[in-house]
Amino acid sequence: MINTDLPEQIDSTADSRVDRIVAAGPGGALALAGIATGIVVALWFAFYLFVFLPRGSLQ
Repeated sequence: MINTDLPEQIDSTADSRVDRIVAAGPGGALALAGIATGIVVALWFAFYLFVFLPRGSLQ
């Protein structure tokens, strides 16, 4: 015979997992946003150094 959890046990288990995830905070999202921001800033500096500066000043 196969033993399965009752529906109310599954719901309480899912609720407790969600509570643990929410309590952990948005660490992964903040890390991802930080990495993406760093990449954008690095690309901006590279574009500035390798495109604008070699052209010289405006006349």
